[in-house]
Amino acid sequence: MTAVTAVPTTDPYRLVRLALRLDAVVTTVNGLAYLALAAPINDLLGLPVALQYGIGAFLTVYGVAVWLIARPAVVNRTAVLAAVALNALWTVASVAELVAGGLEATTLGAVWVVMQAAVVGGFAALQWLGLRKAG
Repeated sequence: MTAVTAVPTTDPYRLVRLALRLDAVVTTVNGLAYLALAAPINDLLGLPVALQYGIGAFLTVYGVAVWLIARPAVVNRTAVLAAVALNALWTVASVAELVAGGLEATTLGAVWVVMQAAVVGGFAALQWLGLRKAG
């Protein structure tokens, strides 16, 4: 008679992987939108076109990198912590730049910046929570 070994059906990295993948998709789509729609976004939000191109390129590359962090069976804790730190930095820097008046955003643009910062902060919190839950 052979022994049957139970294979765990739960992934301890499930939450962190989900948070990373959501972050990656939203970030990449946002980056591509900044690149493809810079002029209309400028008209609507008041964010300078040159700034959008730089942010769009960064976000696109960052989104792909975050997706790659989520891929291995065992995620790299250091890479996840780097994503958490960068997301937290983005959140604080976005609000600080807005408050300091560095962005010449329209009212809708200011709301967008705050909402985007909140979403990115949420990704950082979920990633941190998922990493802690994974052990």
